[in-house]
Amino acid sequence: MMSQSLKNQIRSFIDSLHSEKGYAANTCRAYSHNLNEFISFVSENYFSNENQKGADLLKADQLTSLMIRGYLGFLHKKNKKVTIARKLSAVRSFFRFLLKHGVILDNPLDLILTPKQNKAIPVYLPVDDVFRLLDSIKTDTLAGIRNRAIFETLYSSGIRVSELEGLNVFDVDFTKCLIHVVGKGNKERIVPIGKKAIAAIEEYRKRLQGEAGIGEGDNTPLFLNKDHGRLTSRSIARILDKTARECGLLIPVSPHALRHTFATHMLDAGADLRVVQELLGHESLSTTQKYTHVSIDRLMETYDKAHPRR
Repeated sequence: MMSQSLKNQIRSFIDSLHSEKGYAANTCRAYSHNLNEFISFVSENYFSNENQKGADLLKADQLTSLMIRGYLGFLHKKNKKVTIARKLSAVRSFFRFLLKHGVILDNPLDLILTPKQNKAIPVYLPVDDVFRLLDSIKTDTLAGIRNRAIFETLYSSGIRVSELEGLNVFDVDFTKCLIHVVGKGNKERIVPIGKKAIAAIEEYRKRLQGEAGIGEGDNTPLFLNKDHGRLTSRSIARILDKTARECGLLIPVSPHALRHTFATHMLDAGADLRVVQELLGHESLSTTQKYTHVSIDRLMETYDKAHPRR
């Protein structure tokens, strides 16, 4: 591996993300894009006058912290801090991989700090807006019944849209109101789901069997497109955006916003932070804590009522 070009080492790194860490295909593509952008910049700006065939012959031990700082300066011209941090994270992970495998002896990113980011407030919907969104979906067609079941499920369980996309019929326990979810890194968890969502799924599958002859006896994808294939995350996001605009919501609504909404409403109702962490499938509690600030009014109200020396 030490004799490989930088491009081949990137391929080895991406393969390891998929095979060893279980990263999703979209995540691997994003890492690959960011890393290839990085070496293209370095090749064009630091090695263009040398007798090399562009980035194909670049080696990892040729890269320095000065070059990485130059790349950061290039990114600052046209990217937001969150984008810069994401691109730098990909480069940082790659160099840790190279160091681990003995390709480099020193990591040039040890001297590079990640740009400080402004903490973004998670987009979420008030309870009334969620109810308005769900109740606006017409259920006089199979597609409408399906869409209602999808968004009831997302709001009821807080699962990621990619996790919902991967659900099969047998992943739903209709009796116990539980769903089996495969999350990031192929980690599995069991998540409760509300009775309204279960009823919506049952109505959809019953209608699907009546119109297309697809029953619950086969472990097929839970939510299907018009060609009876698995409905994709991108299609779900597009349908939700259209539904939100049609019912008059003034802010963009994505499947991830419904996940934020689930977490916020759970915390507002007094759910324990660690329970919400488990439901969302977060490895770190700090990831879940970003939702707590939206519940600060409730926390202050509780404090004022309860603390003896407020």
